[in-house]
Amino acid sequence: METTLPRLFRKRASEYPELAFQMSRFKDGHFEPTTYKEAYETAVNFAGGLLAHGVVREEHIGLISDNRKEWEQSDMGLMMLGAIDVPRGCDATIGDLEYILSFADCKRVIVENAAQIEKIIGIKEKLPLVTELIVFEAPSEKELELTKNAGVSLYSFDQLIEEGKKYNAENPGKVEEEMDKGKWDDLATIIFTSGTTGKPKGVMLSHGNFITQLDEVCERIYLYPGDRGLMVLPVWHAYQRAVEYVVLNQGATICYSKPVGPILLSDLKTLNPQVLPAVPRVFEAVYDGIWRNMRKTGGTVFRLFKFFVAIALFHSKLDRVLFDRTTRYGMDKRWLQWPAFVLPWLFCYPIKLLGHVLIFRKIKKMLGTGFRSGVPGGGALPPNVDKFFWAIGIKLSEGYGLTETAPIISVRPIDRPVLGNVGSPVRGVSARVVDPLTRKPLKRGKKGVLEIKGGTVMKGYYKQPELTAKAIDENGWFDTGDLARLTANNEIVLCGRMKDTIVQTGGENIEPLPIEMKMQESRFIQTAVVLGQDQRYLAALVVPEQSEVEAFCKESGLPFKKYSEMVKSPEVLHLIETEVATRINAKNGFKSYERINKVGLLEKPFEVGVELSAKQEIMRYRINEIYSGEIKKLFK
Repeated sequence: METTLPRLFRKRASEYPELAFQMSRFKDGHFEPTTYKEAYETAVNFAGGLLAHGVVREEHIGLISDNRKEWEQSDMGLMMLGAIDVPRGCDATIGDLEYILSFADCKRVIVENAAQIEKIIGIKEKLPLVTELIVFEAPSEKELELTKNAGVSLYSFDQLIEEGKKYNAENPGKVEEEMDKGKWDDLATIIFTSGTTGKPKGVMLSHGNFITQLDEVCERIYLYPGDRGLMVLPVWHAYQRAVEYVVLNQGATICYSKPVGPILLSDLKTLNPQVLPAVPRVFEAVYDGIWRNMRKTGGTVFRLFKFFVAIALFHSKLDRVLFDRTTRYGMDKRWLQWPAFVLPWLFCYPIKLLGHVLIFRKIKKMLGTGFRSGVPGGGALPPNVDKFFWAIGIKLSEGYGLTETAPIISVRPIDRPVLGNVGSPVRGVSARVVDPLTRKPLKRGKKGVLEIKGGTVMKGYYKQPELTAKAIDENGWFDTGDLARLTANNEIVLCGRMKDTIVQTGGENIEPLPIEMKMQESRFIQTAVVLGQDQRYLAALVVPEQSEVEAFCKESGLPFKKYSEMVKSPEVLHLIETEVATRINAKNGFKSYERINKVGLLEKPFEVGVELSAKQEIMRYRINEIYSGEIKKLFK
């Protein structure tokens, strides 16, 4: 394995020069390929342009852009020189940009478009170090005048490429010479966390952090040269970057799409990818869409669908027990269960096959003709969604990690997934579960705080040694802040976030995530947030699923014309309260103090950058700020 990402890129470009490295959508909707050779040459020329502009090793360069082919090409170009990217998406607020670019000491910033230029020039007084902008889209006279007046040089991406061609012709081999100076432990990026708990922290990741995980991840999420991965997550995000490097390492193709239902489904059919890495919410949306469409169809078709799904769920449960695909903490006792399980398994098998022929095959076609696996990461995958796709024959290889671990810690193998966990740590990474108070390791099956050690663990938080010392102990163990158990096979079972734990006035410690996930199994609930810190009981803020609530009101003959009226009605509140009560109860394994006593309904869905992070995780501190009035009413 090569020791830096640009050298890995060079090697793959020499091995697969004519294979597509990227597939990008043009304005008219069609996709155009960029070969490995073309992308590599562009990166080398961009690097030459940066050298001509005086970029030096270890310089921090801002990279503010959404998903597009130039992002990867420019990033590889700057890393060839030993420069370090400081990335963020176009949805970054002015406050975020001011903090990140100033804190990271950026002199140059690569941006996507005019909107990002205007943001940066608008805060130029607070960014005294920034003297140069490079923009992917050709700038207009207005932008050129704006930057000139602010004392900032502005160049287009194409200008840098042309300057780079000239520089490389005059200085042959200079870029490759700089590339060969790179080392395993050199810093590659400073990714500022999107901050579910407040101000972003700059996570310093090395080339070695990213490359460590490629060795075994490429065995578990296997691709062949020419295969395709459909990318929908923000390219600056650690998870997206890691899976792009997984694709690159196997000579496959990065295809850019969007996590928007109609666009995603269309691209799946057009591009026929082998893998779809995405946050769990994407797979939840597909699951919800399937059920919604089947309910609309109604009649015999819907009844057959429910029947075959029930059989498939039962058969897949038997299948997991018989073939050791269940999460277990002790010895394998399958031989004791075979006599009782094998006959029902044989009986249900032909019925499940019939369901595949009549219904499930059509659902699988929605994902394209070559689909191998979804790869959920960046959040917890709801168990009902996991079981459903498993039952109908669509594989989901759930993974786990954090920005601070570059980010992959573990992932379920495509060929042998085990339900109920996120796989075992990849080679080069060790995991242990410790008591949160004593920090002593716990036995398998015991719940505690998950700690990670190995080649993927970050170098630290930029300019924050105190925070780094709190996160990584003197022996190199990184505190993930996640509660977990380790199975008999060293697989990780996640149980919630330590910092999300709700402590009630009676001393009860409650993990909100399992309760929220169970509530969200209801077709009427889009998002749920459990509340109750320092309170006597639990309450929840719920964003209803608008289309389902509207259908309910219509079927019930309720005289509401606007959705805003429906959400405020006692009938809809009673509906949601009933849905919650039927799920959060002793029958489903919840304790009495985990029951939801009060529910508040919110009309508008949560938005990324407002209530949600870039990974679409709930930012609980923002919920408490934005909805403080609603929360107070729930605990009156």
